[in-house]
Amino acid sequence: MLEKLQLDGRAIVVTGAGRGLGKAMAKALAAAGAKVICSARTQAQIDQTVQEILDKGGTALAHQCDVTDSTAVDLAVDRCVDEFGKIDVMLANAGGGGIQGNWEFWEYPDEAFESVLATNLKSNFYCSRAAAKHMVHRGQGGVIIHTASGTALRGNKSFAYPTAKGGQISLTKSTATMLAPHNIRVNTIIPGFVAQGPSQSDKETAIRHQRGIRIPVRRLGEWWELGPLAVFLASDASAYITGQAFIIDGGGLAGGLGPVDFIPHFAPEHQATTESGE
Repeated sequence: MLEKLQLDGRAIVVTGAGRGLGKAMAKALAAAGAKVICSARTQAQIDQTVQEILDKGGTALAHQCDVTDSTAVDLAVDRCVDEFGKIDVMLANAGGGGIQGNWEFWEYPDEAFESVLATNLKSNFYCSRAAAKHMVHRGQGGVIIHTASGTALRGNKSFAYPTAKGGQISLTKSTATMLAPHNIRVNTIIPGFVAQGPSQSDKETAIRHQRGIRIPVRRLGEWWELGPLAVFLASDASAYITGQAFIIDGGGLAGGLGPVDFIPHFAPEHQATTESGE
């Protein structure tokens, strides 16, 4: 079984690999044996990610890329093919809030909505299209992984962002259906309530703890916990899985967690009755 999780020799592009969850997933993929193109807009950040991978004996290259530019995305995939001879996996992780503002819904400007869609939805289409073209031409199949957000599955005042992330989930289902005949699998990771990196202060640690007690597992997720899921979806261990969304949020959505200060609590006797099916 463990052999199925090995990524030895796989060539992977990870967008948004300069920090946070993208960096954690890029490092995990490299640790599993993959050769990784670490892509992001900020050169210094992806250089750091690459160096950390190299320090662990892995293989990685940095490639600066703005995923809102389809030509730039094509070049990132071309770089992977030029350097490693192929692309086996595209992890389209890059995203962000776009233009920010405190507008009412009826005042929301076109440019703000378009910027969020470009960063979080159009970019995923560009990444999927560029990778699929090479994968189909090579004829050996491949894997495409999107990174969405738990906000896509609930109402949110920052409506453009969850709208774009919800579009990613639909994009996953449609592209999985279209690309299945070519042995290309497409899935989505949906993180929620996950810290982006190590705590930088005691105050931040306390805030994270306070937020965590509202989640069924009573803690926030750690950034590195997305790595094993990314490795699983990139590997042959998930060969029969496509068109699916994998939620990693400590049970937040299952527990009905919303933007309220309510902590579910069940008395032991009530919990026992519930678990027995009565």
